[in-house]
Amino acid sequence: MQRTEVFVQAALVAVASLFLAVVQPASAQTRFTYSKGQIVSPAFEGWMPNEDGSFTLYFGYMNSNWQEEFDVPVGAENNIEPGGPDQGQPTHFYPRRNPFLFTVRVPKDFGDKELIWTLTTHGHTEKAYASLKGDYAIDKQTISTEIGGDMGSLRDELRYNIPPELEVQGETQRRIKVGESLTLVALAGDPDNLPPRRDGKPQPRHPGKTAEESETPPAARTPSRPPNIANLVYRQPSSLAIASGPGLRMSWIVYRGKGAAVAFSPAQFKTWTDTRPFANSPWSPPFLIPEPPADGKWVTQVTFQEPGTYVLRAVASDGSLFTYQNVTVTVTP
Repeated sequence: MQRTEVFVQAALVAVASLFLAVVQPASAQTRFTYSKGQIVSPAFEGWMPNEDGSFTLYFGYMNSNWQEEFDVPVGAENNIEPGGPDQGQPTHFYPRRNPFLFTVRVPKDFGDKELIWTLTTHGHTEKAYASLKGDYAIDKQTISTEIGGDMGSLRDELRYNIPPELEVQGETQRRIKVGESLTLVALAGDPDNLPPRRDGKPQPRHPGKTAEESETPPAARTPSRPPNIANLVYRQPSSLAIASGPGLRMSWIVYRGKGAAVAFSPAQFKTWTDTRPFANSPWSPPFLIPEPPADGKWVTQVTFQEPGTYVLRAVASDGSLFTYQNVTVTVTP
């Protein structure tokens, strides 16, 4: 009887050990997502050299929430030093990953110095340390790869991609009253048609010009072909890597000011990497890159529900690189 009990106990221990061995690795890989309550972490994306010997430092951020947005004015809780606190960083923070959002230019004698972006949200402070260390050197292909540009393509020609041309018509400083509608007109074009749209449809090469009016290098032309119907149907992602389709697009975001008080018409697609299905984001399946206006002119209406000073940012992308231009709007009661 005792021998049987010992055997049973040993068997139970073996089963328990096997259960823990199976369960523990799965627990270690558990990932949680949050709608709100988490923090924003500033990010140093890397640096590039400039022809005059100076360097451009690239920054972005990661908001760990899927819905909660933040407004953090420049100051003790949102500063870049030395030389700050204001060095062009955003004060409105959208959800999730927002990479390569702004740059800071430093002189050629920057050497081994550091720029430090300090950001406090929900009472927790995070810092991003920017330097010219060799491991942080990037190029255009690096940017494209990091954002899943051209559907995650690694082709070498993306190193020589020319970013979109962008011009916002009118003054960069505007004034308007609460509730009134402000018209924003942005001209965007893709000078090299790289990466080309998958459906072969034409897109403006220069701001304000149609594809036919612009001089397009023969190598950059893509023959017109009907879209592949299979690409229009949502398919479960086969990997965790993000991917964004190629093709010229333009969208407005709130860069500074209370985002909840701003309304765009038509609704703008997201410029942050929302990967959830049907999320109106280039990283969200199934998302078709809108066919751009034939004349490269995007017209948008914007209204404000609260007085204050806002910075709106036009974001033009070819699906691989970005070009930005800001408009400051003073809203009075």
